Amino acid sequence: MSVRKLKPITPGQRFRVVNGFDAITTDKPEKSLLAPLKKTGGRNSQGKMTMRHRGGGHKRRYRIVDFKRDKQDMDATVVSIQYDPNRTAFIALVEYKDGEKRYVVAQNGLQVGQKISSGSKAAPEIGNALPLSEIPLGTIISCIELRPGQGAVMARSAGTFAQLMAKDGKFVTIKLPSGETRMILATCLATVGAVSNSDHQLLVSGKAGRSRWLGRRPRTRPVAMNPVDHPMGGGEGRASGGHPRSRNGIPAKGYRTRSRTKDSNRYIIERRKK
Repeated sequence: MSVRKLKPITPGQRFRVVNGFDAITTDKPEKSLLAPLKKTGGRNSQGKMTMRHRGGGHKRRYRIVDFKRDKQDMDATVVSIQYDPNRTAFIALVEYKDGEKRYVVAQNGLQVGQKISSGSKAAPEIGNALPLSEIPLGTIISCIELRPGQGAVMARSAGTFAQLMAKDGKFVTIKLPSGETRMILATCLATVGAVSNSDHQLLVSGKAGRSRWLGRRPRTRPVAMNPVDHPMGGGEGRASGGHPRSRNGIPAKGYRTRSRTKDSNRYIIERRKK
């Protein structure tokens, strides 16, 4: 993993930091694992805008990624590491012994030609998916299930990882990237290793146009609005805007919105840091 700083030959490139793409081995995706991806522009089925600041962007095709890792006790060989425009992490194309090809989220250190597998018989090595009960304490893990068979939902973005802290009966305790410590059923699957592309957080886009290429439209600052448009709008001159809050008045920066009666609260041992 590396990043490159470009020479300032244009204003947009002066501060631009790009990915070195050292880990990428091919730029041709597997055609059988591509699906069309329709843009919504932030509109619902009635054509009404329900999400602001969406629209435009480069055309993409979805890569069908195997988050369930349900082909167990069969080795797969890593064919290539590829870029995926739909996520921050890199993905790996793997081929099983029976000839089936699948995409999986690539872990840091995954190499072309490496064998990976999933299931309770797999070794706790990078890229292998195991039940949490079979993973040694202190192991760095990612792509974690919350319910058995659901598929990975936690620690999936670039560079993220969690740590297995303890085992107690049918539950294990893990520390998440946010700092939250929670219990998860020991039968849930997790992949050993941190997610690839850990340098993603170091990238600098350099110009507003790159956000447009990603499908993000301009956002108006609340303090620049009128009082009719936002609680932080209005005032004479450059007013600070008062207490930071959302458009419908919910305070930001520290105000807790999680329900106190939420059923999963009992699984959370320590809340994330502010």
